[in-house]
Amino acid sequence: MIHELRTYTTRPGAIPEILKINEEVGRKARGNNYGVLEGYWYTEIGPLNQVMHLWQYESYEERTRLRTELSQVEDWTQKYVPALRPLLVDQTTRFLNPTKDLVAPAKEGNFYEFRNYRLKPGTAMGWMKRFIDVMPTREKYSQNVCAWITEGPNPNEVCHLWAYQSLEERMETRNGVATEKAWQEFATAGREDLEEMHSTMLFPSNFSPLK
Repeated sequence: MIHELRTYTTRPGAIPEILKINEEVGRKARGNNYGVLEGYWYTEIGPLNQVMHLWQYESYEERTRLRTELSQVEDWTQKYVPALRPLLVDQTTRFLNPTKDLVAPAKEGNFYEFRNYRLKPGTAMGWMKRFIDVMPTREKYSQNVCAWITEGPNPNEVCHLWAYQSLEERMETRNGVATEKAWQEFATAGREDLEEMHSTMLFPSNFSPLK
C-alpha cells in the first residue's frame, strides 16, 4: 500500500471555491473508485492558501491504472478539472510509505498537524525506527494518525500526522511528552540526523473522511 499526498497552492481567497468545486463536482465524479480518499484539508497556520489531500492505493501500478481510467471520466475532465485549474498556482505531490497503519481519531471536530522533517541522506529508516519504538510514550498524550517515510520527491524525509481538538490540547500534549525520559532520549538521539523541520496546521473539509 502507498499513500499520495497532493498539495495545491491556490490563488489568495480561492480556498472556499475549491472546496465547493470538490464537494459538488470532484467527489461525485471520482468517489473512491480511482483511489481512496483518506483526508482533505485546507491550511490555516504554516503555509497559507493551500489544500492538501491524502489518497490510498494498493501499489504504484494501481495508481497509474486508476488515474488513467479517471482521465476518461467526462465529469472529471470536462467539469471538475476546467473549474479547478484557474484557481491553482502550484501543485506538488509526495509518495509516502506508511510505517504504521493509518488510524482515525476517536472523535471528530479535530484540526490536524502535519509534520515533515528532512533528514541527512541515509538516516530516514533509522530515525523512523526510533520514532516507532518511542510511540507508546508519545501516544500516552495523543494518538498518532499515521507516520511515513517519503519515497519521493525527497527520499530523505519523514512525515507524521496528529489530530487535536484545540491548540490548547496540542500545547498541553507537547509540554507533557517533553517531560518523558524516553522521549528526551529519542529527541537527543535523532537531533544530529535532522536538517529541516516543518509543521502545518490543517482543517478538514466537510467531505474529508478524517475530521
